[in-house]
This record gives sequence, structure tokens and C-alpha cells, in this order.
Amino acid sequence: MACRHSTSRQFDLRAGAPSATHVLALEAGSEHDELVGYAFVDVGDPTQDATAELVVHPTARCRGIGRQLVSAAVKVAQPARLRLWAHGGHPGAAAMAAHSGFTRVRDLWQMRRSLELPLPEVATPEGITIRTFEPGVDESRWLAVNARAFAEHPEQGEITRADLDARKAEPWFDPAGFFLAERAGELLGFHWTKVHGSGPAALGEVYVVGVDPSAQGLGLGTVLTLAGLRHLAALGLSTVLLYVEADNAAAIKVYQRLGFAHHSTDVMYLREP
Repeated sequence: MACRHSTSRQFDLRAGAPSATHVLALEAGSEHDELVGYAFVDVGDPTQDATAELVVHPTARCRGIGRQLVSAAVKVAQPARLRLWAHGGHPGAAAMAAHSGFTRVRDLWQMRRSLELPLPEVATPEGITIRTFEPGVDESRWLAVNARAFAEHPEQGEITRADLDARKAEPWFDPAGFFLAERAGELLGFHWTKVHGSGPAALGEVYVVGVDPSAQGLGLGTVLTLAGLRHLAALGLSTVLLYVEADNAAAIKVYQRLGFAHHSTDVMYLREP
């Protein structure tokens, strides 16, 4: 199963998460202070881990600003444990995390595939129907299947109706790229696609693929993934990406059979209080 880990953070930034603290790194200038770094720290439920992400302006890197932001994030998170994402697995991020007392606990692969290459033909299991999502009709059933499919996932499994509605309100949302698998009216799985950008540089994404535990073993993950890939290819996109847990060997094997290859790694680091 694939899913995007950082999407909720993007919504929190736009909507304003009440549990978030925004840390700014400012550099004094001749006319005004210049923003050279930023950290987003979400404490959320005090019984759970806090989460942080940060960025330093390219012209201000290698000056210790990242470590100062990490230090500030640790203070904000206390007494909770702090999870810190590093996108791309850069060696500098690993060194900074180690210096600040963090341990590497999770790897998330980004895999990519050319949509200009042929897609395999896979038969839909007997009795299974593939159709697209119908806003105003399918929300409750989708939330139930998503919760079961991602019961052990730290982000995707916690999506609420408000979270779903926020995504539906995004300009990129397109129900024509949101595929559902049904059997006798029962929702068994889904593939939600996404398009990043426009023009020649646009990228397709296998945004989320989930299969209800009761339907495992039917090959629905592959069937749904291919339905979404054909849709993205029909839009004229040349490349598609997806995110998958690095230790999910079964899912990685499926995606490799479909022509995906490892592109980069996002790393989560954890610091005890």
C-alpha cells in the first residue's frame, strides 16, 4: 500500500493547526530582518509524539541555523518525544540529527516510473467492479475502509471526515482520478491519484492505495494501481511517483513488477525527551 506521509502537514500550514508552534530564524538586515529558516512543530496530543519539519534557505545553509531550529523544536516538544522528518536522506541531515540526539527509526521510499513505457495487462477479479469516487455519496464508506486498511499506519489511518473534506476542497482534487473497487456494492479498496504541477514538468502520483483486510489476496492492489496509472497516462503525464515504507517488502515487490524503481528516501528521526 502506498501513501503520502507529509500531506497532513501541508494542510496544517494552510489551515492553521491549533497544536502547532511556528519557529522562525531571522537574520538582521539593513532595512528589515530576513527570514532564513523555519520549523513547524506539532505537539498535538500530549500523550503522543510531537512531529517537526524544518527548512533553511539555501543561501543560509552550513551556518548552524538548522541545529538552532532543531534545538528550538526539541524545547517546544518537551516533555514528549520528537519525530523529525528529513526529506531526501541527505548526509548533512543525518549528521545534524545524530549531533542533536536523534535516532533513525523510519525510512520512506519514493519510487518512480515512466508512463511512456507500456503498462501490463491484469484481469480484474470476477465479481469486482472498478468505478470512480462520487462526492457526497462515498465519503463514509471510504473513511471506514481507509481506517481498516491503514490501522497500523501513523498518519493515513487517522484521517477524519474533516481531513477528507479539506482534501476534496484542494484545486488538485479530481474524482475522475479516484478509483474504487466494489463487490456486490461493498467497498473493498481504492486508489486515489494526484497530479503535481502542470505542463511538461507535471508529475502524477499514486497518492494512496488501500485494500480492506477482508479483501487481501485478490490482487486488488495491482488492479487499482494500474487503473490509476492508465488514467494518469491518458492525461499526458510522462512520470508517476509514489511513497512506500522501506520495510514493506510485499508492496515494494508489487511496485517493482509494475515498473517502479527507487528514486529517493525520506527519513524519520526520533529523539527521546
